Amino acid sequence: MTNDIFTDAITRLDKAAEYANIDAEALLKLRTPKSILEVSIPVRMDNGSLQVFKGYRVRHDDTRGPTKGGIRFHPNVHLAEVKALAFWMTCKCAVVGIPFGGGKGGVIVDPKKLSRLELERLSRGYIEAVADFIGPETDIPAPDVYTNAMIMGWMMDEYSKIRRQRTPAVITGKPIPLGGSLGRSDATGRGTYYCIKELERIRGWNPEDIRVAVQGFGNAGQHVARLLFADGYRIVAISDSQGGILRNSGIDITCAIKHKNAGRNVYSERSVCGCPICGSIECHCKTGDDSNGSSITNEELLELDVDLLIPAALEDQITGDNAARVKAAVIVEVANGPTTADADDILNSKGILVIPDILANAGGVTVSYFEWVQNRAGDYWTVDKVESRLHKIMSLEFNAIHDLMTDRGIDMRTAAYAHSISRLGKAIACQGTSQFFSASPDGKPNAENEATTSEH
Repeated sequence: MTNDIFTDAITRLDKAAEYANIDAEALLKLRTPKSILEVSIPVRMDNGSLQVFKGYRVRHDDTRGPTKGGIRFHPNVHLAEVKALAFWMTCKCAVVGIPFGGGKGGVIVDPKKLSRLELERLSRGYIEAVADFIGPETDIPAPDVYTNAMIMGWMMDEYSKIRRQRTPAVITGKPIPLGGSLGRSDATGRGTYYCIKELERIRGWNPEDIRVAVQGFGNAGQHVARLLFADGYRIVAISDSQGGILRNSGIDITCAIKHKNAGRNVYSERSVCGCPICGSIECHCKTGDDSNGSSITNEELLELDVDLLIPAALEDQITGDNAARVKAAVIVEVANGPTTADADDILNSKGILVIPDILANAGGVTVSYFEWVQNRAGDYWTVDKVESRLHKIMSLEFNAIHDLMTDRGIDMRTAAYAHSISRLGKAIACQGTSQFFSASPDGKPNAENEATTSEH
Protein backbone atom coordinates (compact mmCIF):
# COMPACT_ATOMS: atom_id res chain seq x y z
CA MET A 1 0.00 0.00 0.00
CA THR A 2 1.32 3.43 -0.88
CA ASN A 3 0.53 6.92 0.32
CA ASP A 4 -0.88 7.55 -3.16
CA ILE A 5 -3.81 5.21 -2.56
CA PHE A 6 -6.29 8.11 -2.45
CA THR A 7 -4.91 9.60 -5.67
CA ASP A 8 -5.09 6.16 -7.25
CA ALA A 9 -8.72 5.79 -6.14
CA ILE A 10 -9.75 9.17 -7.55
CA THR A 11 -8.39 8.30 -11.02
CA ARG A 12 -11.41 6.03 -11.46
CA LEU A 13 -13.62 9.15 -11.60
CA ASP A 14 -12.00 10.50 -14.76
CA LYS A 15 -12.38 7.24 -16.64
CA ALA A 16 -16.04 6.81 -15.61
CA ALA A 17 -17.07 10.44 -16.23
CA GLU A 18 -17.12 9.85 -19.98
CA TYR A 19 -19.99 7.40 -19.52
CA ALA A 20 -21.88 9.23 -16.76
CA ASN A 21 -24.36 12.06 -16.66
CA ILE A 22 -22.44 14.33 -14.32
CA ASP A 23 -21.45 17.99 -14.33
CA ALA A 24 -17.78 18.96 -14.12
CA GLU A 25 -18.46 20.79 -10.85
CA ALA A 26 -19.90 17.61 -9.32
CA LEU A 27 -16.70 15.78 -10.26
CA LEU A 28 -14.68 18.58 -8.70
CA LYS A 29 -16.60 18.23 -5.45
CA LEU A 30 -16.05 14.45 -5.34
CA ARG A 31 -12.27 14.85 -5.58
CA THR A 32 -11.94 16.26 -2.06
CA PRO A 33 -13.25 14.95 1.29
CA LYS A 34 -15.80 17.15 3.03
CA SER A 35 -13.96 17.00 6.36
CA ILE A 36 -11.06 15.22 8.06
CA LEU A 37 -10.50 14.72 11.78
CA GLU A 38 -7.28 13.48 13.40
CA VAL A 39 -7.43 12.60 17.08
CA SER A 40 -5.17 11.38 19.88
CA ILE A 41 -6.59 8.67 22.13
CA PRO A 42 -4.88 8.24 25.52
CA VAL A 43 -5.38 4.74 26.94
CA ARG A 44 -4.41 3.56 30.43
CA MET A 45 -2.84 0.13 29.92
CA ASP A 46 -3.26 -2.81 32.28
CA ASN A 47 0.27 -2.34 33.65
CA GLY A 48 -0.54 1.23 34.68
CA SER A 49 1.34 2.95 31.84
CA LEU A 50 -0.23 5.40 29.40
CA GLN A 51 -0.18 4.98 25.63
CA VAL A 52 -1.52 7.48 23.11
CA PHE A 53 -2.95 6.13 19.85
CA LYS A 54 -3.59 8.17 16.71
CA GLY A 55 -6.99 7.92 15.05
CA TYR A 56 -8.83 9.37 12.06
CA ARG A 57 -12.36 9.97 10.85
CA VAL A 58 -13.01 11.19 7.30
CA ARG A 59 -16.37 12.30 5.88
CA HIS A 60 -16.07 12.30 2.11
CA ASP A 61 -19.48 13.45 0.82
CA ASP A 62 -22.94 13.82 2.37
CA THR A 63 -24.95 15.08 -0.61
CA ARG A 64 -27.20 12.02 -0.64
CA GLY A 65 -27.42 11.55 3.12
CA PRO A 66 -25.35 11.19 6.31
CA THR A 67 -21.94 9.68 5.79
CA LYS A 68 -21.49 5.99 6.53
CA GLY A 69 -18.46 3.79 6.93
CA GLY A 70 -16.48 1.45 9.13
CA ILE A 71 -13.77 1.91 11.72
CA ARG A 72 -10.67 -0.24 11.38
CA PHE A 73 -8.05 -1.03 14.00
CA HIS A 74 -4.79 -1.87 12.22
CA PRO A 75 -1.09 -1.00 12.61
CA ASN A 76 -0.87 0.18 8.99
CA VAL A 77 -3.77 2.66 9.07
CA HIS A 78 -2.82 6.02 7.56
CA LEU A 79 -4.74 9.09 6.43
CA ALA A 80 -4.50 8.50 2.68
CA GLU A 81 -5.98 5.04 3.18
CA VAL A 82 -8.88 6.36 5.26
CA LYS A 83 -9.60 9.05 2.65
CA ALA A 84 -9.66 6.43 -0.10
CA LEU A 85 -11.95 4.17 1.92
CA ALA A 86 -14.34 7.08 2.56
CA PHE A 87 -14.38 7.89 -1.17
CA TRP A 88 -15.15 4.26 -2.03
CA MET A 89 -17.99 4.31 0.50
CA THR A 90 -19.52 7.35 -1.20
CA CYS A 91 -19.49 5.51 -4.52
CA LYS A 92 -20.65 2.24 -2.97
CA CYS A 93 -23.71 3.78 -1.33
CA ALA A 94 -24.66 5.43 -4.61
CA VAL A 95 -24.16 2.14 -6.51
CA VAL A 96 -26.86 0.42 -4.43
CA GLY A 97 -29.03 3.53 -4.20
CA ILE A 98 -29.12 3.89 -0.41
CA PRO A 99 -29.36 7.45 1.03
CA PHE A 100 -25.90 7.64 2.57
CA GLY A 101 -22.62 9.28 1.69
CA GLY A 102 -19.16 7.94 2.43
CA GLY A 103 -17.18 8.06 5.64
CA LYS A 104 -14.42 6.00 7.24
CA GLY A 105 -12.37 5.82 10.40
CA GLY A 106 -9.29 4.12 11.69
CA VAL A 107 -6.89 3.81 14.60
CA ILE A 108 -3.19 2.99 14.27
CA VAL A 109 -2.91 -0.02 16.59
CA ASP A 110 -2.24 -3.73 16.61
CA PRO A 111 -5.39 -4.75 18.48
CA LYS A 112 -4.20 -8.35 18.91
CA LYS A 113 -1.60 -7.03 21.37
CA LEU A 114 -4.26 -5.46 23.61
CA SER A 115 -6.09 -7.12 26.46
CA ARG A 116 -9.89 -7.10 26.39
CA LEU A 117 -9.99 -4.23 28.87
CA GLU A 118 -7.43 -2.23 26.88
CA LEU A 119 -9.43 -2.85 23.70
CA GLU A 120 -12.58 -1.57 25.38
CA ARG A 121 -10.81 1.55 26.67
CA LEU A 122 -9.44 2.26 23.19
CA SER A 123 -12.86 1.77 21.59
CA ARG A 124 -14.59 4.07 24.04
CA GLY A 125 -11.73 6.58 23.85
CA TYR A 126 -12.06 6.78 20.09
CA ILE A 127 -15.76 7.61 20.36
CA GLU A 128 -15.10 10.20 23.06
CA ALA A 129 -12.62 11.85 20.69
CA VAL A 130 -14.92 11.89 17.63
CA ALA A 131 -18.31 12.27 19.33
CA ASP A 132 -18.90 15.78 17.94
CA PHE A 133 -18.04 14.54 14.44
CA ILE A 134 -20.54 11.65 14.25
CA GLY A 135 -24.25 11.11 14.89
CA PRO A 136 -27.34 9.32 13.52
CA GLU A 137 -28.04 12.20 11.13
CA THR A 138 -24.40 13.11 10.49
CA ASP A 139 -21.99 10.18 10.28
CA ILE A 140 -22.68 6.55 11.21
CA PRO A 141 -19.72 4.22 11.88
CA ALA A 142 -19.71 0.42 11.54
CA PRO A 143 -17.26 -2.50 11.85
CA ASP A 144 -14.27 -2.89 9.55
CA VAL A 145 -10.91 -4.65 9.75
CA TYR A 146 -10.30 -5.95 13.31
CA THR A 147 -13.45 -4.39 14.73
CA ASN A 148 -16.60 -6.38 15.40
CA ALA A 149 -20.10 -6.36 16.89
CA MET A 150 -18.90 -6.20 20.51
CA ILE A 151 -16.66 -3.22 19.76
CA MET A 152 -19.59 -1.51 18.03
CA GLY A 153 -21.67 -2.16 21.16
CA TRP A 154 -19.05 -0.44 23.33
CA MET A 155 -18.92 2.48 20.93
CA MET A 156 -22.69 2.90 20.81
CA ASP A 157 -22.85 2.76 24.60
CA GLU A 158 -20.12 5.39 24.97
CA TYR A 159 -21.82 7.75 22.51
CA SER A 160 -25.12 7.27 24.35
CA LYS A 161 -23.46 8.17 27.66
CA ILE A 162 -22.00 11.33 26.14
CA ARG A 163 -25.39 12.35 24.72
CA ARG A 164 -27.27 11.30 27.87
CA GLN A 165 -29.72 9.25 25.82
CA ARG A 166 -29.70 5.80 24.27
CA THR A 167 -28.78 6.27 20.60
CA PRO A 168 -28.61 2.91 18.80
CA ALA A 169 -28.79 4.48 15.32
CA VAL A 170 -25.35 6.10 15.73
CA ILE A 171 -23.56 2.78 15.03
CA THR A 172 -24.44 -0.22 12.88
CA GLY A 173 -23.12 -3.77 13.05
CA LYS A 174 -24.04 -3.96 16.75
CA PRO A 175 -24.92 -7.14 18.67
CA ILE A 176 -28.55 -8.17 18.13
CA PRO A 177 -29.60 -7.53 21.80
CA LEU A 178 -28.23 -3.96 21.51
CA GLY A 179 -30.24 -3.07 18.41
CA GLY A 180 -28.31 -4.88 15.72
CA SER A 181 -30.01 -6.31 12.66
CA LEU A 182 -30.52 -9.95 11.86
CA GLY A 183 -28.58 -10.79 8.72
CA ARG A 184 -25.88 -8.16 9.31
CA SER A 185 -23.08 -10.55 10.30
CA ASP A 186 -22.92 -12.26 6.89
CA ALA A 187 -24.24 -9.37 4.78
CA THR A 188 -20.99 -8.50 3.00
CA GLY A 189 -20.32 -12.09 1.98
CA ARG A 190 -23.96 -12.71 1.11
CA GLY A 191 -24.08 -9.62 -1.11
CA THR A 192 -21.03 -10.93 -2.95
CA TYR A 193 -22.69 -14.32 -3.25
CA TYR A 194 -25.77 -12.75 -4.86
CA CYS A 195 -23.53 -11.04 -7.44
CA ILE A 196 -21.83 -14.34 -8.26
CA LYS A 197 -25.20 -16.06 -8.62
CA GLU A 198 -26.26 -13.43 -11.15
CA LEU A 199 -23.06 -14.03 -13.11
CA GLU A 200 -23.68 -17.79 -12.86
CA ARG A 201 -27.11 -17.26 -14.43
CA ILE A 202 -25.76 -15.04 -17.21
CA ARG A 203 -22.86 -17.36 -18.09
CA GLY A 204 -24.70 -20.62 -17.54
CA TRP A 205 -22.18 -21.96 -15.04
CA ASN A 206 -22.39 -25.39 -13.44
CA PRO A 207 -21.13 -24.63 -9.89
CA GLU A 208 -19.31 -27.96 -9.58
CA ASP A 209 -17.13 -27.00 -12.54
CA ILE A 210 -16.04 -23.67 -11.05
CA ARG A 211 -12.72 -23.60 -9.17
CA VAL A 212 -12.54 -20.85 -6.54
CA ALA A 213 -9.69 -19.29 -4.53
CA VAL A 214 -10.40 -16.99 -1.57
CA GLN A 215 -7.66 -14.70 -0.25
CA GLY A 216 -8.65 -13.58 3.24
CA PHE A 217 -10.66 -15.83 5.55
CA GLY A 218 -12.14 -13.28 7.90
CA ASN A 219 -15.83 -12.55 8.26
CA ALA A 220 -16.62 -11.72 4.64
CA GLY A 221 -14.31 -14.33 3.13
CA GLN A 222 -15.71 -17.08 5.32
CA HIS A 223 -19.33 -16.28 4.52
CA VAL A 224 -18.98 -16.04 0.75
CA ALA A 225 -16.95 -19.27 0.77
CA ARG A 226 -19.57 -20.96 2.93
CA LEU A 227 -22.44 -19.97 0.64
CA LEU A 228 -20.61 -20.97 -2.53
CA PHE A 229 -19.49 -24.28 -1.00
CA ALA A 230 -23.11 -25.09 -0.09
CA ASP A 231 -24.05 -24.58 -3.74
CA GLY A 232 -21.39 -27.00 -4.94
CA TYR A 233 -18.61 -24.61 -5.98
CA ARG A 234 -15.15 -26.16 -5.59
CA ILE A 235 -13.12 -24.01 -3.21
CA VAL A 236 -9.54 -25.09 -3.92
CA ALA A 237 -7.58 -22.49 -1.94
CA ILE A 238 -8.10 -20.25 1.10
CA SER A 239 -5.72 -18.04 3.05
CA ASP A 240 -5.40 -15.62 5.94
CA SER A 241 -2.65 -13.31 7.19
CA GLN A 242 -0.39 -16.27 8.04
CA GLY A 243 -0.66 -18.07 4.71
CA GLY A 244 -2.98 -20.54 3.07
CA ILE A 245 -3.76 -24.02 1.85
CA LEU A 246 -4.34 -25.45 -1.63
CA ARG A 247 -6.26 -28.63 -2.39
CA ASN A 248 -7.15 -29.14 -6.04
CA SER A 249 -9.94 -31.60 -5.34
CA GLY A 250 -11.64 -29.11 -3.01
CA ILE A 251 -11.61 -27.96 0.63
CA ASP A 252 -14.41 -28.68 3.08
CA ILE A 253 -15.25 -25.08 3.97
CA THR A 254 -17.47 -26.08 6.89
CA CYS A 255 -14.49 -27.85 8.47
CA ALA A 256 -12.12 -24.97 7.64
CA ILE A 257 -14.40 -22.38 9.29
CA LYS A 258 -14.79 -24.56 12.38
CA HIS A 259 -11.03 -24.93 12.65
CA LYS A 260 -10.31 -21.23 12.05
CA ASN A 261 -12.79 -20.05 14.70
CA ALA A 262 -12.20 -22.74 17.35
CA GLY A 263 -11.35 -21.24 20.74
CA ARG A 264 -11.80 -17.77 19.30
CA ASN A 265 -11.06 -14.91 21.69
CA VAL A 266 -11.87 -11.39 20.43
CA TYR A 267 -9.72 -12.24 17.42
CA SER A 268 -9.02 -15.64 15.93
CA GLU A 269 -5.72 -17.08 17.16
CA ARG A 270 -5.73 -19.85 14.55
CA SER A 271 -4.80 -19.92 10.89
CA VAL A 272 -6.23 -21.90 8.01
CA CYS A 273 -2.65 -23.10 7.53
CA GLY A 274 -3.25 -25.61 10.31
CA CYS A 275 -6.60 -26.80 9.01
CA PRO A 276 -6.57 -30.64 9.16
CA ILE A 277 -8.19 -31.08 5.75
CA CYS A 278 -8.90 -34.77 5.31
CA GLY A 279 -7.01 -35.38 8.52
CA SER A 280 -10.10 -34.99 10.66
CA ILE A 281 -13.11 -37.24 11.05
CA GLU A 282 -15.24 -34.10 10.69
CA CYS A 283 -13.85 -33.23 7.26
CA HIS A 284 -15.86 -34.13 4.18
CA CYS A 285 -13.37 -33.23 1.45
CA LYS A 286 -13.47 -35.36 -1.67
CA THR A 287 -10.81 -38.03 -1.78
CA GLY A 288 -7.92 -37.49 -4.15
CA ASP A 289 -4.18 -37.56 -4.60
CA ASP A 290 -3.81 -34.31 -2.68
CA SER A 291 -5.78 -35.62 0.29
CA ASN A 292 -3.78 -33.54 2.76
CA GLY A 293 -3.45 -30.42 0.63
CA SER A 294 -0.38 -28.22 0.47
CA SER A 295 0.78 -24.90 1.90
CA ILE A 296 0.57 -21.77 -0.21
CA THR A 297 1.38 -18.08 0.27
CA ASN A 298 -1.07 -15.25 -0.20
CA GLU A 299 0.91 -14.10 -3.22
CA GLU A 300 0.81 -17.56 -4.80
CA LEU A 301 -2.92 -17.84 -4.22
CA LEU A 302 -3.55 -14.76 -6.37
CA GLU A 303 -1.77 -16.41 -9.30
CA LEU A 304 -3.55 -19.78 -9.23
CA ASP A 305 -5.22 -21.12 -12.37
CA VAL A 306 -8.82 -20.85 -11.13
CA ASP A 307 -12.13 -19.73 -12.58
CA LEU A 308 -13.02 -17.38 -9.73
CA LEU A 309 -10.59 -15.39 -7.58
CA ILE A 310 -11.98 -13.64 -4.51
CA PRO A 311 -9.59 -11.17 -2.82
CA ALA A 312 -11.17 -10.62 0.60
CA ALA A 313 -8.21 -9.27 2.61
CA LEU A 314 -6.75 -5.75 2.33
CA GLU A 315 -6.01 -3.10 -0.29
CA ASP A 316 -3.38 -3.25 -3.05
CA GLN A 317 -3.14 -7.02 -3.47
CA ILE A 318 -3.28 -7.11 -7.27
CA THR A 319 -0.88 -4.50 -8.64
CA GLY A 320 1.05 -3.63 -11.75
CA ASP A 321 3.77 -6.00 -10.49
CA ASN A 322 1.71 -9.19 -10.37
CA ALA A 323 -1.41 -8.57 -12.50
CA ALA A 324 0.17 -10.15 -15.58
CA ARG A 325 0.51 -13.42 -13.65
CA VAL A 326 -3.16 -13.56 -12.57
CA LYS A 327 -4.87 -16.44 -14.39
CA ALA A 328 -8.40 -16.31 -12.97
CA ALA A 329 -11.17 -15.72 -15.50
CA VAL A 330 -13.21 -13.66 -13.01
CA ILE A 331 -12.14 -11.60 -10.00
CA VAL A 332 -14.74 -10.66 -7.39
CA GLU A 333 -13.49 -7.96 -5.01
CA VAL A 334 -14.74 -8.54 -1.47
CA ALA A 335 -11.95 -6.43 0.01
CA ASN A 336 -11.91 -2.66 -0.45
CA GLY A 337 -9.46 -1.57 -3.14
CA PRO A 338 -7.63 -4.87 -3.68
CA THR A 339 -6.76 -3.92 -7.28
CA THR A 340 -4.73 -0.84 -8.22
CA ALA A 341 -5.51 1.32 -11.24
CA ASP A 342 -2.43 0.20 -13.16
CA ALA A 343 -3.37 -3.43 -12.53
CA ASP A 344 -6.83 -2.74 -14.01
CA ASP A 345 -5.32 -1.97 -17.40
CA ILE A 346 -3.40 -5.25 -17.41
CA LEU A 347 -6.39 -7.33 -16.28
CA ASN A 348 -8.65 -5.70 -18.88
CA SER A 349 -6.13 -6.40 -21.64
CA LYS A 350 -6.21 -10.07 -20.63
CA GLY A 351 -10.01 -10.19 -20.80
CA ILE A 352 -10.41 -10.85 -17.06
CA LEU A 353 -13.78 -9.74 -15.70
CA VAL A 354 -13.50 -7.81 -12.43
CA ILE A 355 -16.65 -7.38 -10.36
CA PRO A 356 -15.52 -4.26 -8.47
CA ASP A 357 -15.54 -3.71 -4.74
CA ILE A 358 -18.05 -0.84 -4.82
CA LEU A 359 -20.60 -3.36 -6.10
CA ALA A 360 -19.38 -6.75 -4.89
CA ASN A 361 -19.00 -5.87 -1.20
CA ALA A 362 -21.92 -3.43 -0.95
CA GLY A 363 -24.06 -5.96 0.91
CA GLY A 364 -22.55 -4.87 4.23
CA VAL A 365 -23.48 -1.21 3.96
CA THR A 366 -26.89 -2.11 2.52
CA VAL A 367 -27.82 -4.15 5.59
CA SER A 368 -26.22 -1.47 7.79
CA TYR A 369 -28.74 0.89 6.19
CA PHE A 370 -31.50 -1.60 7.08
CA GLU A 371 -30.22 -1.63 10.68
CA TRP A 372 -30.23 2.18 10.82
CA VAL A 373 -33.81 2.25 9.52
CA GLN A 374 -34.88 -0.34 12.10
CA ASN A 375 -33.21 1.58 14.94
CA ARG A 376 -34.92 4.80 13.96
CA ALA A 377 -38.34 3.17 13.56
CA GLY A 378 -38.11 0.80 16.53
CA ASP A 379 -39.42 -1.92 14.23
CA TYR A 380 -37.13 -4.92 13.77
CA TRP A 381 -37.23 -7.22 10.74
CA THR A 382 -36.98 -10.97 10.30
CA VAL A 383 -33.85 -12.40 8.72
CA ASP A 384 -35.94 -13.49 5.72
CA LYS A 385 -37.02 -9.89 5.13
CA VAL A 386 -33.44 -8.63 5.43
CA GLU A 387 -32.05 -11.24 3.03
CA SER A 388 -34.93 -10.82 0.56
CA ARG A 389 -34.47 -7.06 0.37
CA LEU A 390 -30.69 -7.41 0.10
CA HIS A 391 -31.08 -9.96 -2.71
CA LYS A 392 -33.43 -7.65 -4.61
CA ILE A 393 -31.06 -4.67 -4.38
CA MET A 394 -27.88 -6.57 -5.24
CA SER A 395 -29.47 -8.35 -8.21
CA LEU A 396 -31.03 -5.15 -9.57
CA GLU A 397 -27.82 -3.12 -9.36
CA PHE A 398 -25.60 -5.95 -10.62
CA ASN A 399 -27.71 -6.33 -13.75
CA ALA A 400 -27.93 -2.57 -14.34
CA ILE A 401 -24.13 -2.32 -14.20
CA HIS A 402 -23.59 -5.48 -16.26
CA ASP A 403 -25.96 -4.12 -18.92
CA LEU A 404 -24.11 -0.77 -18.98
CA MET A 405 -20.81 -2.61 -19.33
CA THR A 406 -22.16 -4.65 -22.25
CA ASP A 407 -23.96 -1.78 -24.00
CA ARG A 408 -21.00 0.63 -23.82
CA GLY A 409 -18.24 -1.92 -24.33
CA ILE A 410 -16.42 -0.94 -21.12
CA ASP A 411 -15.02 -2.82 -18.16
CA MET A 412 -17.28 -3.50 -15.20
CA ARG A 413 -15.42 -1.20 -12.80
CA THR A 414 -15.86 1.76 -15.13
CA ALA A 415 -19.53 0.84 -15.54
CA ALA A 416 -20.01 0.66 -11.76
CA TYR A 417 -18.39 4.07 -11.23
CA ALA A 418 -20.42 5.58 -14.07
CA HIS A 419 -23.60 4.15 -12.52
CA SER A 420 -22.59 5.53 -9.14
CA ILE A 421 -21.47 9.02 -10.11
CA SER A 422 -24.52 9.53 -12.33
CA ARG A 423 -26.62 9.26 -9.16
CA LEU A 424 -24.22 11.47 -7.25
CA GLY A 425 -24.16 14.00 -10.09
CA LYS A 426 -27.93 14.32 -10.09
CA ALA A 427 -27.98 14.94 -6.34
CA ILE A 428 -25.21 17.53 -6.49
CA ALA A 429 -26.85 19.28 -9.47
CA CYS A 430 -30.05 19.70 -7.44
CA GLN A 431 -28.15 22.21 -5.30
CA GLY A 432 -27.10 24.19 -8.35
CA THR A 433 -24.09 24.22 -10.65
CA SER A 434 -22.48 27.01 -12.69
CA GLN A 435 -25.14 26.59 -15.38
CA PHE A 436 -27.83 27.52 -12.86
CA PHE A 437 -25.99 30.34 -11.14
CA SER A 438 -24.75 31.94 -14.35
CA ALA A 439 -28.26 32.09 -15.86
CA SER A 440 -29.78 35.48 -16.69
CA PRO A 441 -32.36 37.07 -14.33
CA ASP A 442 -35.25 35.67 -16.41
CA GLY A 443 -33.95 32.15 -15.77
CA LYS A 444 -32.58 31.64 -19.26
CA PRO A 445 -28.93 30.59 -19.63
CA ASN A 446 -26.46 33.16 -20.82
CA ALA A 447 -25.41 32.80 -24.45
CA GLU A 448 -22.02 31.35 -23.62
CA ASN A 449 -23.65 28.66 -21.48
CA GLU A 450 -26.57 27.82 -23.76
CA ALA A 451 -24.85 25.05 -25.69
CA THR A 452 -23.63 23.41 -22.51
CA THR A 453 -27.09 23.59 -20.92
CA SER A 454 -28.79 22.01 -23.93
CA GLU A 455 -26.51 18.97 -23.69
CA HIS A 456 -27.94 18.13 -20.29
